[in-house]
Amino acid sequence: MSRYIRNERDTFVRQAVEGLEAAHPDLVRVHDDPLFVTRRTPARGKVALVSGGGSGHEPLHTGLVGTGMLDAAVPGAVFTSPTALQVREAARTVDTGAGVVLLVKNYTGDVLNFRIAAELLGDRNDVHMVVVDDDLATATGDEDGPGRRGTAAVLAVEKVCGAAAEAGAPAVRVRDLGREVVSRSATLGLALEACTNPMTGVRSFELERDEIEFGVGIHGERGTGTRAAGTAAELAEALVRPLVEHLGLARGDEVLAIVNGFGATHPLELGVALREVRRSLAGDGVVVARALAGSYVTSLDMRGFSVTLTALTAELAELWDAPVRTPALTW
Repeated sequence: MSRYIRNERDTFVRQAVEGLEAAHPDLVRVHDDPLFVTRRTPARGKVALVSGGGSGHEPLHTGLVGTGMLDAAVPGAVFTSPTALQVREAARTVDTGAGVVLLVKNYTGDVLNFRIAAELLGDRNDVHMVVVDDDLATATGDEDGPGRRGTAAVLAVEKVCGAAAEAGAPAVRVRDLGREVVSRSATLGLALEACTNPMTGVRSFELERDEIEFGVGIHGERGTGTRAAGTAAELAEALVRPLVEHLGLARGDEVLAIVNGFGATHPLELGVALREVRRSLAGDGVVVARALAGSYVTSLDMRGFSVTLTALTAELAELWDAPVRTPALTW
């Protein structure tokens, strides 16, 4: 028996976004050939936000299309970048003349294809790009390397940029706010069990019951090392310490804390994890001014979680608080 509820392999992603549209017909519309998702009711006279990437990370990005966030999301096959033509057509469809900002996680295929799409759009479109590279586990210091991976900080980037665009900010300002969020954010994650490839049925790696993999990626990559499992408090502390050090957080600083499940982590577990993240930060006098716990940037059926910290300013907090209505995030 298949581990995934699906029909043919080639229709997996397309049928999934058709289901998203069926569940939220007032919010999203699926476009076919090439495949992308837009708001059901197009926005007028505002900067258009376009994101995307390989599938398997849902509700990212298709579930974040709507008022206060994305205008379009472009899904690729599982763990595979969408094509440049998909991105180009999505951007063309939602561009109202106020400019387009492309929000891209830092993976070679994604960055390459979004850049090609920007070139294909040409001088007729005012196009800008924000590359999200928040994963500390891949911080090698090699300036010639691919750089850090993009992970759950993309959620904060899409929310802040979406709020700014909704409020009428120009494209350059929306871009700069996105880059500011990236510069003020860092993420680390761990797994109790690896994800299973829906095409092969094979886990990306194996762990013993008393082990965790520290520093995992969202495509089933192993992390920086296998460690002994611990309590929720111990696991949260192990993730928080490097983030605090990297961001240079000090007593009295305020942060947004996102505890993100990887797909098979129960809300009870994520609630405990957020509690322990708050307790760990409180020991340093760092204030969790905004918090979110849930599965937003997933890795198929991986069991585990990541912690993202974003050092807040008053403006970033205000933009985070602004109204949003999407299939996956609403307030």
